[in-house]
Amino acid sequence: MRGSYGDRDRGRDRGPRFGSSSRRSPPPPKFGNPGERLRKKKWNLDELPKFEKNFYNENQEIQRMTQYDLEEFRRKKEITVRGSGCPKPVTHFHQAQFPQYVMDVLLHQNFKEPTPIQAQGFPLALSGRDMVGIAQTGSGKTLAYLLPAIVHINHQPYLERGDGPICLVLAPTRELAQQVQQVAYEYGKSSRIKSTCVYGGAPKGPQIRDLERGTEICIATPGRLIDFLEVGKTNLRRCTYLVLDEADRMLDMGFEPQIRKIVDQIRPDRQTLMWSATWPKEVRQLAEDFLKEYVQINVGALELSANHNILQIVDVCMETEKDNKLMQLMEEIMAEKENKTIIFVETKKRCDELTRRMRRDGLFRTSPKRQAEQPGTILGAKTAPPLCNATTA
Repeated sequence: MRGSYGDRDRGRDRGPRFGSSSRRSPPPPKFGNPGERLRKKKWNLDELPKFEKNFYNENQEIQRMTQYDLEEFRRKKEITVRGSGCPKPVTHFHQAQFPQYVMDVLLHQNFKEPTPIQAQGFPLALSGRDMVGIAQTGSGKTLAYLLPAIVHINHQPYLERGDGPICLVLAPTRELAQQVQQVAYEYGKSSRIKSTCVYGGAPKGPQIRDLERGTEICIATPGRLIDFLEVGKTNLRRCTYLVLDEADRMLDMGFEPQIRKIVDQIRPDRQTLMWSATWPKEVRQLAEDFLKEYVQINVGALELSANHNILQIVDVCMETEKDNKLMQLMEEIMAEKENKTIIFVETKKRCDELTRRMRRDGLFRTSPKRQAEQPGTILGAKTAPPLCNATTA
């Protein structure tokens, strides 16, 4: 085993290898329904190797917290808890009793105290419980599941040749997956935990090599991970810590069939953590299907609402007024040197029209070569490329 809470002694016994059965030859290439060659596994819990997932010991400071203090803290932080057996929140990082190598990175990042979702999420995730975390984007959800994941990994047997990841994080987009992988690298490198990012739109070779060399944390988009599972480039026999990040967005993007096929490849006694910004019925159904006796943490309101930290101005006008109002607005925006702008339009034709007018009016200057390569894209020092096929305001 990996040893004590913060100790990774390489001299210790590696422990049993999970899923030591030989791998079948990869199936031939396929087209059509992603994951159609994957079959739902029939798990026998009596035959599966046992693993640890409860590593939480309540700090003495937290033990002295009264029921009044607990309710007052949750009220101030807008934390709502649903479910039984939820541990008390921590008010400082040291109360979560993370190993020293994790605390060193937190101190280096100059973090003062946990965010609300972290305060309640840390003890819950460390205790090995399934959980749902509902909080707006930018609330610190990534650390809320990655730091407990590092502790979880350090208590499992070391990876052996042919083993897949211990922690799997499913994310809806390449950008989010890369952000999570960067955080996983920063906090995992002190204990030599390897992480990799698997997503579409990039060469498969380097991603396959990372998986074949062995990686404890895999952050993946569902489509690319399905591809690798089908051809036998990785497996989820060792996965005991599953994270569904931005679950509502993955469902909006139509990933539910792929998610279900991936989860079918993971042992049912795993620890599962689902994170979402909203709580629609589709996400609730996913939680009921994948999680067992879970606790739900909600920070703020459950209803979808605008981010009050962003100034939003709505100008209702006639169709014939749009162009002039846009040009006037762009002139105001361009008065500030560092401003960047994204303009959403309904069609590519409309995008081309705006591009030509802005160039004609001298708002943007583009080289003839670049203009020929990208006729429908406005490029300038003060703008970002506008996007087509979006709904106009």
